Amino acid sequence: MKGGVLHHINRRKRASKALDPYPSPHPWIRFLDITAIAAGIIGPIMTIPQIWEIYYFHSAGSVSVFSWTAFATLDIPFIIYGFVHKNTVIKITYIGWIMVNTTVAIGAVIYQ
Repeated sequence: MKGGVLHHINRRKRASKALDPYPSPHPWIRFLDITAIAAGIIGPIMTIPQIWEIYYFHSAGSVSVFSWTAFATLDIPFIIYGFVHKNTVIKITYIGWIMVNTTVAIGAVIYQ
């Protein structure tokens, strides 16, 4: 019941702001929404082998601390953007990215 109420409130907010309905009635846009959510989850997961390599084998010789720290730092504006614009996909994606980028950067500092 709670999800239905929240969905209804979200629909009312979107209608009052003249935004496109969500989920979109257009199959292509609906597919794009689902793809963006999947990419936001799968992307950070694909970094797990790098994290495994660093922490399991204690090897970060070929990992650039500067690059991974820069990646983590550049995630911050996107996280803020997601909160300001109340965009859950951007928030979830970049919170995931900052977590894995920071984990790699810390591992590179420790094991280099």
